[in-house]
Amino acid sequence: MHTALQWHKDRFLITTDVAQQDVAAIHRYLTRSSWAAGIDLETVQLAIANSLNFGLFDGAQQIGFARFVTDYATFAYLCDVYVLEKYQGEGLGRWLVACCQAHPVCEKLRRMLLFTTTAPWLYQKFGYQPINRPDYAWTITRPDIYQLKKAD
Repeated sequence: MHTALQWHKDRFLITTDVAQQDVAAIHRYLTRSSWAAGIDLETVQLAIANSLNFGLFDGAQQIGFARFVTDYATFAYLCDVYVLEKYQGEGLGRWLVACCQAHPVCEKLRRMLLFTTTAPWLYQKFGYQPINRPDYAWTITRPDIYQLKKAD
């Protein structure tokens, strides 16, 4: 178990404390997101339980989230990054990613990865670069997996 970290900015808080994450709020957002539409609550709970989580709060309300899927030694996959629409345009997304990248685990990682169709300019500011090399990155992608589960 890793020690929970916190960052403060004005009235906002980012914490890695898994106990503080509002799983229901995260699920509400993810189920309507472009990348996890229809995701079930149990899957979100399992993902949070097995990740390094960064919850963004305005007081007691969770307004954003990001997580690293990581082995804490060599690799991390940054995913599920969001800030509620009402709070966008205030620099909170940039701060959230900055806090993710400032976590001590990042100092020793050989590779960090993310997949995104939005805000590439944000991630470029933190050193992420598109791979776009033939036969370098490989994936099995099932974007409709959560909808397919419901159809069974």
